[in-house]
Amino acid sequence: MKFIEFFKNFDPAHTSGEQVLKVNNHLHTPYSFSAFSSVTEALDQSLEEGVKVVGVNDFFSFNAYAEWCEGAFKRAIFPLFNVEFIGLNEAFQKDGLKVNDPGNPGRTYFSGKGLAYPLVLSEATLNKVNRLVENANGYVQKMTEKVNTLLEQKHFGFRLSFETINAELANGQVRERHLARAIRQLAEKHYNDPNRLLNFYLELLDVKGLSSKLDDEAGIENEIRNALLKAGKAAYIEEDAEGFLSVDDIRSIIIEAGGLPTYPFLADAVKGFTDFERDKAKVASLLKDMGIWSVEFIPTRNELSELKEYAKYLFDQGFVVSFGTEHNSPGKQPIEVKAKGSVNLDSELMKINYEGACITAAHQYLFANDGIGILDADGHFNSNKRAKYYELGNKLIQYVTNKK
Repeated sequence: MKFIEFFKNFDPAHTSGEQVLKVNNHLHTPYSFSAFSSVTEALDQSLEEGVKVVGVNDFFSFNAYAEWCEGAFKRAIFPLFNVEFIGLNEAFQKDGLKVNDPGNPGRTYFSGKGLAYPLVLSEATLNKVNRLVENANGYVQKMTEKVNTLLEQKHFGFRLSFETINAELANGQVRERHLARAIRQLAEKHYNDPNRLLNFYLELLDVKGLSSKLDDEAGIENEIRNALLKAGKAAYIEEDAEGFLSVDDIRSIIIEAGGLPTYPFLADAVKGFTDFERDKAKVASLLKDMGIWSVEFIPTRNELSELKEYAKYLFDQGFVVSFGTEHNSPGKQPIEVKAKGSVNLDSELMKINYEGACITAAHQYLFANDGIGILDADGHFNSNKRAKYYELGNKLIQYVTNKK
């Protein structure tokens, strides 16, 4: 089903009601790396928790869109179609300035919200995106080879297969977290005795102890990744700048795809904030100069007070603001968005998040229907029209979520 086909009987004049609904506008699926085993699991959990608007947000991938669209509508959930890229600002990298990656100067995570489904990207642009996946896979393949060298040097007598990791754990895109999972599974396959398993981890990771219990799969995988695969660690591979696009290129791809270029904030997830985000007035001005009118937060990383300060400021500056949870790390966690420490969002933050979802929904609908959404020809958002877009998006969401 095409997204727009669901709305063939939609009439804004006869759709009423307003209720601030729970929204999660950033969820990864197994098409990149996910805490979920399937798209169905993600949508079922959304339904169970009463999260009525959900956005898929995989790295470099649009492959979940068909399942997301069908499955969400079937459950009376409104689907949003997003994507995530990793870009590189080489000037910032050279100067050692951090954007929204706390460990890598210049590296910039970037989302697109409310993309067209079916896709409208040209073949040339799709090839460019596919090359990003190929480069990312090649990076993890080199890292896998380095882990095998370590296993050989330490005389463990077994090794990893990148092809097997891709076939059994990934879905065409292999990430660091897949490699960490493969290492854990390989260790558990060879060591039934807890002491031998523990000693394997201590020797391979070159640590004196583990913070996680051996049966804590998510915890062990995180420790493997942090102790072995991150910058400066034994199996780390320096990333090739050729594997990244500039932020301008990413913005262009997102706009071509019918989406809203969106900057993901770390905010106080990093003590003292990053160089780019420290001055919220300055960053708001810079983003507008870059033609970016949509921002997002992953509130589980933020204290409620800091989240509210940044989100409300950006909302007042005319940005479309949304929240999500990612779910791109191992371990089960709620889909309902909460602040750090599982603190509930207050009514003002819930409204900001819902309004962001409504405006994104309106954009997605308008682009699918008319070929132009809430952005003008230059990719800029006229925030004076946000009330109009909010009203339309709310009616669209109520139309879907009130379906019996």
